[in-house]
Amino acid sequence: MQYEAGSYDVIVIGAGHAGSEAGLAAARVGAKTLMLTINLDMVAFMPCNPSVGGPAKGIVVREIDALGGEMGKNIDKTHIQMRMLNTGKGPAVRALRAQADKFLYQQEMKKTIENEPNLTLMQGMVEHLLVEDGVCTGVVTQTGAAYKAKTVVITTGTFLRGEIILGELKYSSGPNNQQPSIRLSEHLEELGFDLVRFKTGTPPRVNSHTIDYSKTEIQPGDEEPRAFSYETTKFITDQLPCWLTYTSLETHQIIDDNLHRSPMYSGMIKGTGPRYCPSIEDKVVRFNDKPRHQIFLEPEGRNTQEVYVQGLSTSLPEDVQRRILATIPGLENVQMMRAGYAIEYDAIVPTQLWPTLETKKVKNLYTAGQINGTSGYEEAAGQGLMAGMNAGLNALSKEEVILSRSDAYIGVLIDDLVTKGTNEPYRLLTSRAEYRLLLRHDNADLRLTEIGHQIGMIKEERYQKFLVKQEAVEAEKARLQSVIIKPNEQTQELIKQSGGTELKDGIRASDLLKRPEMNYSHIELLAPSEAELDREVSEQVEIQIKYEGYIEKSLQQVERLKKMENKKIPENIDYDAINSLANEARQKLKEVRPLSVAQASRISGVNPADVSILLVHLEQGKVARI
Repeated sequence: MQYEAGSYDVIVIGAGHAGSEAGLAAARVGAKTLMLTINLDMVAFMPCNPSVGGPAKGIVVREIDALGGEMGKNIDKTHIQMRMLNTGKGPAVRALRAQADKFLYQQEMKKTIENEPNLTLMQGMVEHLLVEDGVCTGVVTQTGAAYKAKTVVITTGTFLRGEIILGELKYSSGPNNQQPSIRLSEHLEELGFDLVRFKTGTPPRVNSHTIDYSKTEIQPGDEEPRAFSYETTKFITDQLPCWLTYTSLETHQIIDDNLHRSPMYSGMIKGTGPRYCPSIEDKVVRFNDKPRHQIFLEPEGRNTQEVYVQGLSTSLPEDVQRRILATIPGLENVQMMRAGYAIEYDAIVPTQLWPTLETKKVKNLYTAGQINGTSGYEEAAGQGLMAGMNAGLNALSKEEVILSRSDAYIGVLIDDLVTKGTNEPYRLLTSRAEYRLLLRHDNADLRLTEIGHQIGMIKEERYQKFLVKQEAVEAEKARLQSVIIKPNEQTQELIKQSGGTELKDGIRASDLLKRPEMNYSHIELLAPSEAELDREVSEQVEIQIKYEGYIEKSLQQVERLKKMENKKIPENIDYDAINSLANEARQKLKEVRPLSVAQASRISGVNPADVSILLVHLEQGKVARI
């Protein structure tokens, strides 16, 4: 029996990584928010890899923090190891990665959510939405509780009609043997949403006491303290190492001999899996020329002996998994504590979303995370932040936020999803960002703090500290452009030791810094600053000066793109009335309904000739409307 249970500005369905950020963001912009989750013990749970960050993903975490989100702060408080990746490469591809204490991460995020003003966390399974005249007005749970809301955000992860597959065994389940959400998936179909079936998987977990670490290579964290959040001041120093080992030819032989028992090859798995995170059986088949594959042994926390066997994701039968583990150096006598498995689940086709992550079919309904076809905690959290933020702003009748591809990796992620869609679980890569030199780990605050402050997610104290940093960077850049370094004995000796060419005349400090062999610490020796600059300021000065020419070129490209972004397309344009468009372009434009000419140009199947025709019609003002 249905009963009235309460009224809110925003309701968030789900409390995983997308749901946690969505609920917090909606509350932080000032909306009265309810979070409903199937199991309160699973808030921000990590069913797969116990880590946060890595290439592109780590930058997303920094962006979440710069906008006022929580993931960066939470992993800074709960990690067991922190490493900066790609330090030998340019700043555009450097990325921070942390191993999490998965249980502490969960507990800390749940505590943050419970203590957030405007936010109520409650256990309950949502079975259908309240929709009136195409507008979402609330939700109804399995127990009949009807909650009214101005906006609703769905962040159901891999729970929608989830099925776990392990060898010949297949059963209805969410991740980690949790209760799946079946009725809500059916209801979305009833509302007219197109759903697809995707698949992901996990590796076995093994007992640390039974690993022979002498046969593996230690992978320690960085000695230098690092953090994702710009607010972190306390650093964890007692880090736990990870360990590296490899598969063997015997491993590969066992997999080859048992492919007929693999659900991936027997036809039991119907869903599409992530191409960039293949299972071990997929790797062995696709890369059969490789004699071995890397396996990382990653502790799941400080107070557990469970170790995550990264690189061994599989849905092979349990007995085969045991035999495989015994062929890996260091794991010959290992005890498997949990078997790996695959999970299939429903996702919506993301071209059914506006760039705000509101659905086109049902007004005031938003979706975020793996339901939108993505993989990864970071991609989910970035979407959750934006969907929750926009749902909150919408509920308060305020202007919503859309990040462009030149603003953030989050902007790239969302634009790819809503413009191009995806036929596999989408993973964010640095190669997907055409302006990646602008979208760096080090400058997320400079790109996004202003936006976070304007909508109320960045508090005044933090904003003032950001302004001080910004001013310090500009002041030091101006100083280095005005200081002349003379070719004296100290200068020439330092340049010589650095492997550079000696000076013939005096040179601006900024120009000397542009030399590849020089860094800011060298300049500081030759032209010391009166003010003591912190590391973040000096790092920013060095990168901005050293890569000035490349950054300028990228900014010019962004300006050209903005001209096309500013050419808006009416939402109700009639593409059938534009006779010259190619049939495929017309079909895709009607499906995606781009908001600008720039977005239209990024749609697969819309070629430059179609864009030119569209531009002519828009400029002539002869646009028919539906």
